[in-house]
Amino acid sequence: MNWRKSSRSNEQDCVEVAFVRQGVAVRDSKNVSGPMLTVPVSGWDAFRADLREKQA
Repeated sequence: MNWRKSSRSNEQDCVEVAFVRQGVAVRDSKNVSGPMLTVPVSGWDAFRADLREKQA
């Protein structure tokens, strides 16, 4: 899996994402062997759109 760290990650809040067959996987980059959340691409797109709206 090719994990990408968020450009907004810092020392306390670190998030990584990877595109997988099931959609998008999200994990805490400080705990790479811990759990990950997998969401369908449509859910990921909706999440990103909501974030963009809140930043505007």
